[in-house]
Amino acid sequence: MSISTNSQASSKLDELGREAASCQAYPLWKGATQTVFGERPPNADVMFVGEQPGDREDREGRPFIGPARLLLDKALIEARVDRKRVYVTNAVKHFKFEPRGKRRLHKRPNASEIKICRRWLFEEIEAISPRLIVALGATAAQGLVGKVIPVQSNRGSVLTAESGLRVFVTIHPSALLRLQGEEAKRSGYASFVNDLRSIERLLDYSPDETKSVLPCPALNP
Repeated sequence: MSISTNSQASSKLDELGREAASCQAYPLWKGATQTVFGERPPNADVMFVGEQPGDREDREGRPFIGPARLLLDKALIEARVDRKRVYVTNAVKHFKFEPRGKRRLHKRPNASEIKICRRWLFEEIEAISPRLIVALGATAAQGLVGKVIPVQSNRGSVLTAESGLRVFVTIHPSALLRLQGEEAKRSGYASFVNDLRSIERLLDYSPDETKSVLPCPALNP
């Protein structure tokens, strides 16, 4: 990406962020502190898409800044993926939660909320034009492909939508934080790093390496 194109992408993302900040297309905005948009660089080769902001992300207005971010950054280093080439965002831009006393407990977005937020997700994709998109978990995969995607049976697959959008599926790093027992944690983390090691190979993509080809009838929300 040239300097001028890079600048244009950055300006477009700034514009989208300002526009998304006033989004009231669904009720989630009422309880959330703010819209949480993606984080640079605008010339990223790879875009990582998670589920939604968590409690801390909602308060600080940045994606992936909690324990899952630390785990993701560590895994990227071990997988030899340059973090400076990675843009991170979420399929849903507001924190969905259930109040429990003074705590706000994560609640998974539903299909309608995922669909409504697809507009912002695809505007980000258009601005950045990443060479590969990594779906971290089922919500991200559904937001990108437009249908329910079972993660475990599609993990490690590249799903190609009608537009040519290439989506590599893996788990969300927060799933590793919920594992019980040292062996399960060690094995789960090693498998996640192994998934991420596929990224560099997939950037040198060949059509023969695409494992799954799925239609995406609602790609342009």
